[in-house]
Amino acid sequence: MANGVPWNEVLSESIRALSRNRVRAALTMLGVIIGVASVISTLAIGQGAKASVQAQIRSLGSNVIMVFAGSMMSGPARGATGTSQALTIDDAHAIARECGSVRIASPTARTPAQVVAGDQNWSTMVQGGDENYTVVREWPVADGRTFTVSDVRAAAKVCVLGATVAHELFGDDSPIGTTVRIRKLPFQVIGVLTTKGSNSWGQDQDDIVVAPLTTVQKKLMGITWVGSVLVSALSETQVPDAIDQITLLMRQRHRIAPGQSDDFTVRSQAEIASTAEGTSQVMTLLLSSVALVSLLVGGIGIMNIMLVSVTERTREIGVRRALGARGVDIMLQFLAEAAIVSLAGGAIGVLLGVGIARIVSEVAHWPTLVGLGSILLAFGFSAMVGLVFGYYPALSAARLNPIDSLRYE
Repeated sequence: MANGVPWNEVLSESIRALSRNRVRAALTMLGVIIGVASVISTLAIGQGAKASVQAQIRSLGSNVIMVFAGSMMSGPARGATGTSQALTIDDAHAIARECGSVRIASPTARTPAQVVAGDQNWSTMVQGGDENYTVVREWPVADGRTFTVSDVRAAAKVCVLGATVAHELFGDDSPIGTTVRIRKLPFQVIGVLTTKGSNSWGQDQDDIVVAPLTTVQKKLMGITWVGSVLVSALSETQVPDAIDQITLLMRQRHRIAPGQSDDFTVRSQAEIASTAEGTSQVMTLLLSSVALVSLLVGGIGIMNIMLVSVTERTREIGVRRALGARGVDIMLQFLAEAAIVSLAGGAIGVLLGVGIARIVSEVAHWPTLVGLGSILLAFGFSAMVGLVFGYYPALSAARLNPIDSLRYE
């Protein structure tokens, strides 16, 4: 009951009043529909991007820490990661042996190369690693096998193909046992890796050839150092301890005095994920702010139309007041109309926003994720907009003088 007036009568009267001007009511809803749809779709894109980044970071492996050569200070000049030759295979072995929070470590080196198989060729990256590389990356083979300790020690010319390289060179045929040429050197294909997909930088992780580190160092790159060391901590909770232990050990091994900058860089999955998610959140916030502004514009539209409605129905309001309706009854009547417009627009906007998110996912191949929280947020905000912007017109209607209203023409 609303001061003696049943709620169902208030709602039915509101619906009748709105139905008398269907086109105007629909146009009033349009601002709310566009605003809610914008909020839903932008949040879906933002949440999808966040989920994608998290999945891609997890694809690196469990509790992975990366130690890069570089980021060193030499006088006033600082080198970037990858510009230093400070890391060695012995460093990787020392990390695995002396750091208590480390489960396993694998030294790596990476170089671009053209891979040829028969009359097919493909430009890709050749990743050198030891027998622990696929273990750290949690990247098992889908067919064949990975290389062994003996292959690494002997600098054997064997390789494991990523799924993209295998498809580009051999199509649907199995490449196991065949020979490919990498920089004119013959390599026997012994395995094909499972599919990983793109990483958080948009690079295809499956566009790769993995070979023994010693083979890559000696026969493809002509180096003795390594570009990075991939480390897997014992558990997620021990990642910070592992980073501290690695940093301390590397400073000792590289004889870096107190106050001097490191000649290496240590990064964890959490740091990479935090940076990527931070960028995603900023973009989501920016897009959502624009969407909320459009929703506020829709609310202003509701207020304008309701003020026009109050003016048009001044005589009706006077008649109702003369028949015993209270000011609060009139106010509730107009608030109900504003709420119906905003809630109906919100419901349609939610459906439209979900549809837009799906279209974006299908057409643009962007990851989208529509969560219940974003739907409730958008729907609740649309209801609040309707009530807030409908309050002033409703209050104006309630304050009309009954005598003056009856005289209004």
